[in-house]
Amino acid sequence: MMLYKQILVSGRVQGVFFRDSTRQKANELDLTGGVRNLRDGRVEVLVCGDEISLESLINWLKIGPKSAKVTTIEVVDLIVSDFEAVTGQLSAGYFYVWPTE
Repeated sequence: MMLYKQILVSGRVQGVFFRDSTRQKANELDLTGGVRNLRDGRVEVLVCGDEISLESLINWLKIGPKSAKVTTIEVVDLIVSDFEAVTGQLSAGYFYVWPTE
């Protein structure tokens, strides 16, 4: 069963290759979605995939890449229509780095 999540990551998460590292990890896990910087200093991850892969990504996001310092993450369950409204049509199994929101 596919699950859909919005994950907001706070801390020192911009300017430390957080988005690209997240993209690489999500692609390793065969997840679909994207990541972007928010103007308030957080990083937003919109992702869909199976429960085990999502849990792996969430656990990785709690630490992030070596140069990051994650202080908090917030995970919100989405329904497919909300996910598609935000992300548009995405290629399954591909994870994007989007411009700052």
